[in-house]
Amino acid sequence: MPLLERVTTLIRANLNDLIEKAENPEKLLKQLLLDMQNQFMQVKTQVAMSIADQHLLEKKQKENMNSQREWVRKAELALTRQDEALTRNALERSLVFENAALNFAQQVEEQSHHVELLRDAMHRLEQKITETKIKADLLIAQNRRAKLAQRAGVTTSAEFKNDLLFERAKNKVDESAAMAAGQLRVAALDPSRQLEAIDRESEVDRLLAELKQRSQRAIGPAS
Repeated sequence: MPLLERVTTLIRANLNDLIEKAENPEKLLKQLLLDMQNQFMQVKTQVAMSIADQHLLEKKQKENMNSQREWVRKAELALTRQDEALTRNALERSLVFENAALNFAQQVEEQSHHVELLRDAMHRLEQKITETKIKADLLIAQNRRAKLAQRAGVTTSAEFKNDLLFERAKNKVDESAAMAAGQLRVAALDPSRQLEAIDRESEVDRLLAELKQRSQRAIGPAS
């Protein structure tokens, strides 16, 4: 299978489906990462080689264009000497280089398109590698937490129920305390309660005055 087809297959891989169907998702993701990284290095190398080929084609195109201009210049020089045969010969040579330059120009265009395809595939594969690494790290972390929890036994149903009961009891106490505090605040603001408090205070003042009077009367005759 050609390189671009292999890379496209990896890019289009549905990670979620692969994980769900795999017996060992962690192992599958690790292997998939290795395949992607291997293909990425191959694409990266191919991009560099293709760019080098493109530069070589561009150089050949430029050389042929320069040769074409040079033979046109020679044809002009021959014409000034009124040597028509030499002029025609020079023009024919210029056409050879002109056609070669046009062919190289077409190859440069095709090679440039090929380089862009490879670059695009390389960038997309790089993104896919990042996505796969994230999923692999998450899956590995989840598996480790599950194994640690299983060994430590921290997620037993009895402990979970006890935690729930404790939390509910704590919430009840907090609710009762808050309700009592609220009732006290409401009672303190209740006018009828305030009036009762005033009446009680007045009654206490009256009883205190009577007590003082009795005390003074008792002390008076004795003196």
